Amino acid sequence: MRRIKQAVIGLALVIAVPAHAAPTPDYQAATATLAQYKQAIESRDLSGAEALFAPDAQIFESGGIEGNFAHYRDHHLAPELKAFKSFAFKDYKISVRGEGEVAVATETYNYTIVLANGQAIERAGVATSVLKWTDGKWQIISLHSSSRKPKT
Repeated sequence: MRRIKQAVIGLALVIAVPAHAAPTPDYQAATATLAQYKQAIESRDLSGAEALFAPDAQIFESGGIEGNFAHYRDHHLAPELKAFKSFAFKDYKISVRGEGEVAVATETYNYTIVLANGQAIERAGVATSVLKWTDGKWQIISLHSSSRKPKT
C-alpha cells in the first residue's frame, strides 16, 4: 500500500510541476539571417555565408535543383558574382511566419546586376526560404528563388 501511495504522489508531482518549456523562437529574428545572406550577395563576398545554411539545406533557383549551399556556392553563385561588377537589391520586402522551430519567409525585390563590361541587367525576384531554429540560431534549410524581367 505504501508503494502505491508513493507512486500516486510521484505521479501527482509530475503532473502538477510543469516542465520548463523551451522559449519560442523569435520568428522575426529569422529576417536577420536572410539579411546577412542578402548582404553577402550584394557585397559579392560569400565568406561566412555557409554558416547561414544547414549542412543539408537545399537550394532551388529558377526551375533548377542546385543542391546544398556549398555546391551552389562553388558551381553557380560564386562564379556569377565574380563576373559581376555590382549587385544591388531595391524595393526589398519580407514577410515571415512561424510554426514551432520553423520559420517561413517570403521575399520580394528588384535587383540590378552590372556586368564587368558595364551592361546593366534588371530583374524582379521572389524567394521563399524555410529556416529552422537550431542551437539558438536560425539556419536556412530550403531556399527557392526565381526572377524575371520586370514588367514595363
